[in-house]
Amino acid sequence: MVKPLISGFKHFRDNYFSKERVFFKTLLERGQKPKIMIISCSDSRVDPAILFGTKPGEWFIVRNVANLVPPYEPDEGYHGVSAAIEFAVKDLKVDHIIVLGHAFCGGISELCKNWRDEKLGLNNKTANNREFLDSWIQISKKSIIDLDFDNWPGPIQHIAEKNSIINSINNLKSFPWISDLVSHNKIKLHGWWFDMENSSLWDLKHKDNKFVRLVP
Repeated sequence: MVKPLISGFKHFRDNYFSKERVFFKTLLERGQKPKIMIISCSDSRVDPAILFGTKPGEWFIVRNVANLVPPYEPDEGYHGVSAAIEFAVKDLKVDHIIVLGHAFCGGISELCKNWRDEKLGLNNKTANNREFLDSWIQISKKSIIDLDFDNWPGPIQHIAEKNSIINSINNLKSFPWISDLVSHNKIKLHGWWFDMENSSLWDLKHKDNKFVRLVP
């Protein structure tokens, strides 16, 4: 299974790196100075670099299940996403943070299923035998509790995905140093939703929490 990866690296080295040696040397000498941070899903079908055609050094990327942002909780716990956000904002001084969600997200689907089962009085945690995932996706539970899952799965899935993006944007604002930068117009927060089925990109309008098509 790993042989294609080795072949892929050789192709990168021989056909990309070898032609861009000056570019990579510059990256090493000047360090990384991305102006955009993107928080994307771990889903193997949604690769931000491929979607947006970026080069190394252009974006600071964090990927996790369901592209979630936890709320600001400065305690002694392990906060990988929060640490990455802090580094991007305080050290790299990015100008934009984009939360990139997508259609048919497995993490959001699982969150919806768990909430539906909870409402029905079912308990599937033992069957799932998961130690971390269920508690992780609870970050976005409040964004779906008012949705009607009687006919789920269906279009309600996409509403849940978009609501979760809004929840992550709100959680970003719970970080005091991000909220301060936003209030002084020194950083911009974006919520994007990628429709894999139709290859369309949607943008969150903060004024009314509605998504509009960004790319025709």
